[in-house]
Formats: sequence, C-alpha cells, structure tokens
Amino acid sequence: LAIDGVFWRTPDTPENDAAFPRQTHAGNPALYPQVKMVCQMELTSHLLTAAAFGTMKNSENELAEQLIEQTGDNTLTLMDKGYYSLGLLNAWSLAGEHRHWMIPLRKGAQYEEIRKLGKGDHLVKLKTSPQARKKWPGLGNEVTARLLTVTRKGKVCHLLTSMTDAMRFPGGEMADLYSHRWEIELGYREIKQTMQLSRLTLRSKKPELVEQELWGVLLAYNLVRYQMIKMAE
Repeated sequence: LAIDGVFWRTPDTPENDAAFPRQTHAGNPALYPQVKMVCQMELTSHLLTAAAFGTMKNSENELAEQLIEQTGDNTLTLMDKGYYSLGLLNAWSLAGEHRHWMIPLRKGAQYEEIRKLGKGDHLVKLKTSPQARKKWPGLGNEVTARLLTVTRKGKVCHLLTSMTDAMRFPGGEMADLYSHRWEIELGYREIKQTMQLSRLTLRSKKPELVEQELWGVLLAYNLVRYQMIKMAE
C-alpha cells in the first residue's frame, strides 16, 4: 500500500469558493477553489482502498489520519517524507495488528541507535516532542523503529520503518519495497489523464456535488482497474 495527496480544481462559483478556500502564492489567491485529497492505493493492482477529502487549509497529515481506521491489518503502507510525524506513525501502528509503515527519515532528525541488525540496518529510538504528545494522547516519550540506510544511484537514503523484526523482514528486501511507492503517482496519472481526459477542473458547481463527483471518479477508476485485473487472469 501507499498513500499520497493530490489536488483538484473546482469551478469558480460562490458556493465552491466559500467551501474550498483558495491557496495563496506570494499573497495572490489561486485562480480556482481547490480540493485536497489523500488516497491509499494497493500498489500491485492500483486499486484504491481508501480516500479522504479536505480543503487547502487541511494538511495532508490531517487527511492521512482519517485513513488509519480504514487500513487493514497485516499491511505495509509506504509514505513520502511529507507525512513524517511520529504521532501519525505511532497511531498507524497501534490501530491494528501488524499495520506497518515505511517513510524516509526526516532531515536532521535526532535518534539513538539501540542495536545493529545488519549492514546499514539499525534499531533506533526517536524522542517525541511535548507538542506531539499533547496532540497524540497514545504517544510516549519515544518511538522505537528500524532505520535502513541504502544507496540508490549514488545517493544515500535513510528509510524508517515499523518492521523491526530483522529475521522476518530482511533489510535488503524491505529497502527495495520502497522503490514501488511511485506506483501511486502512476495511478493518479491514470485517473486524471484517462478517467478525466486530462481535464484540470471538476464539473460540479456546488460543494456537495463536488464530493459526489470525486467519489464517482474514484469508483469508476476502481471498476476499470478491476476489469483490467480480471482480463489479465
């Protein structure tokens, strides 16, 4: 699984403008109201498994939080660095059985090595902030995770994951999994270029219809992907 965010433009109507505040750039408002959406995708099939909508005032982390309860047990969710929040990651793990995650380590993040698990493979502790503990009641003073250090095309990458059992989850295989995160971006491209015929703006002129239209787009996309899977069998 992977999660990622995407923006949708809506028609410039008073109703949409009131419901979906415009993003500003250098003090200038965007030309159209926008909807922010975060989806979860099963990467081998490109089927969407969950989605949450919000406005440009909502952070992607806030929308990702809504996907926690919709995530199944015995899963691994790949996230990009924008979702780095120890509170969010901890809540993801605690919401069910073996709900794992993998994310790039935030630049400048402080951690303490507990034990070496292999080459470029360490069990680490990361301290949480008082602000994070206040926002996330189930968050303790520290989070234990696994830090994988890999080199891709000459670039060193540090990946943090909840899969701390090195016997069950070999480090090399786990690091390779993260390279599949880009599949969700291909899925979004399929939705916008194929399902929406590259239209940049939704059709609905009222907020409640915008949400209905988006659910319709996602449902239609999943039906097409499902038929493609059945035809390939």
